[in-house]
Parts: sequence; C-alpha cells; structure tokens
Amino acid sequence: MKTEQTPITGKEKKGSLSPDLQALSDFYAAFNERDIMKMEQNWEQSDEAVMDNPVGGIMRGWANIKAVYERIFGGMSRVEVEFYDYTAFRTSEIFFVVGRERGTLKKEDLTLELQIRTTRVFHFIKNNWKQIHHHGSMDDTELLEKYQQVLKGGR
Repeated sequence: MKTEQTPITGKEKKGSLSPDLQALSDFYAAFNERDIMKMEQNWEQSDEAVMDNPVGGIMRGWANIKAVYERIFGGMSRVEVEFYDYTAFRTSEIFFVVGRERGTLKKEDLTLELQIRTTRVFHFIKNNWKQIHHHGSMDDTELLEKYQQVLKGGR
C-alpha cells in the first residue's frame, strides 16, 4: 500500500489523473470554488448517500447533504481545503481514499488552520464515479468548536 503525499486540490489538469482520482479532484474543485452544481454532479443522487462531517453531523440522502454544502457555500466565511497523506483502495465498483485535509477557514480578520481526518467513498455507477460517502473529523476539540461556531454565523 502506497501513501500519496502529492495533494489533490481540485486544480489538477483534466485527464492527468485516473478516472477515480479525477472524481476526487472534481470534488475538491467543487468545494473550493463553492459550486453547488459541480458538487451535485460529484455526489450520487440517492437516499443511500451519507455524509458525517464536523459541520452537519450525519446526513443521509443527497437532499440533506446538499443543504450542508449550501450553508457552507452561502455563508460569510470561506473554507478551502486540499487532500493529502492518503491511501487509495479500488475495486471495479468501489473506490475509497483515507487521508487528511488541510486548509483554512477565513472570515473577516479571522483565519483558522484546519486539519481534518477524511474518508471518501465513490461508487461506479452508469460509467461514472459518484461519491456516496464522506466522513471527516477533527482531533483538536477547540478547533472543532471554533470551526462550528464560525460556520454557524458566530465568531
């Protein structure tokens, strides 16, 4: 098993990655560009999709997951992350990565340096890799509390 250190940012050239890693890159492009339409194209549109992250808790079904991203994208704060220090696992129908995200949350004169443990699972459906699961968590409880407070409109 090889651990990858080159970050996935969403700015990778189309076609420079395998189709599964391109789907991962597309997620980070959608997130960092705050593009809900790109995000919708990345996720499987079903009730089977599940996300468990520091902002929304456990959300089941694309409609509930979308609401979390809309809240993040529509707020006054700006969150940008990249994925690194990861391992990838593949079968013909499932692709998942386990690693870390690093990035920043900025709001006015406040900047938080983010460190998030992350797992993303993609399902090969209709000749495309679609994200079906995400889990993210923060080890630093003080950072987690500040992050949640800022994204909920506080400071």
